[in-house]
Amino acid sequence: MNKLRAIQLFVRLADLGSFTRVAEQTNSSKSMISKEISRLEDDLGARLLHRTTRNVQLTHVGEGYLQRAREILSKMDDADSFVQDLQQDLRGKLKINAPMALGITDLSTLFTDFMLAHPDIELDIHLGDEKVDLVEQGFDLGFRASSTPIDSNYVGRPLTRFAYKVCASPTYLKEHPGIVLPKDLERHNCFVYSYFQGKNVWPIEDGIKVNGRLRVNSTLFMMEGIKRGLGIGFIPDFVCQSAIDKGDVVEVLAEAKKPMLTLYALYPARHFVPAKLVQCIEYLELWFANKHKG
Repeated sequence: MNKLRAIQLFVRLADLGSFTRVAEQTNSSKSMISKEISRLEDDLGARLLHRTTRNVQLTHVGEGYLQRAREILSKMDDADSFVQDLQQDLRGKLKINAPMALGITDLSTLFTDFMLAHPDIELDIHLGDEKVDLVEQGFDLGFRASSTPIDSNYVGRPLTRFAYKVCASPTYLKEHPGIVLPKDLERHNCFVYSYFQGKNVWPIEDGIKVNGRLRVNSTLFMMEGIKRGLGIGFIPDFVCQSAIDKGDVVEVLAEAKKPMLTLYALYPARHFVPAKLVQCIEYLELWFANKHKG
């Protein structure tokens, strides 16, 4: 029995709660994983899991073993990172989570530049706007654009700031009542971004409750409806600025008070931060600083 692999499978099973999901993530069969866990239990002389037809639950012994197993794997990761840190060139794999729209706009260019600068780095990038647990999903680094303080469970490094803009197409504005004050939005077809913390209250001045025909979890998708004259959106400038520059959409209520978005690089808090992660974040900070200078 490869005990280290068995421990890794046990920790992953505890995190995911399903033999099927572990099998999918490891490209293994459920029967093989089950056998590995059974061998580990036999080796320890104790039952770690209660198995049911739907899920798995840790025994009291399993809960205690899980805590210590995590510490073992963390120390193994630290040992591997220590060796990699001694290498002259930046190398290794980084698993990264980033918002969809930002990943397709600024971050796609940024990480292309990063890979060109560091040819021995391998990136595993997952784009999505839903909230994920970086530790549970095994991410080394995550990006969050937020106008409020970030989750204190992570170390957050601010990289840059973005502005929100209220956008509509010239066609829409020509065919609908004028927008002079924020409260005028109440009479318009305002699109709602599903993951927006304020839901259908846009943080303009003291807050404006809006309604509209479209609710969607992608600001890129929303922009197409805005450009086609269907309605109005409250959009970060990294999504809408190119359309504004081309004249496809127009910013309204430009002088109204709106919050700024801060882009954070987040990583799990731990004693040892791998050099490849530190250098990656330093690269990000420099990249955004140079972009603003340009």
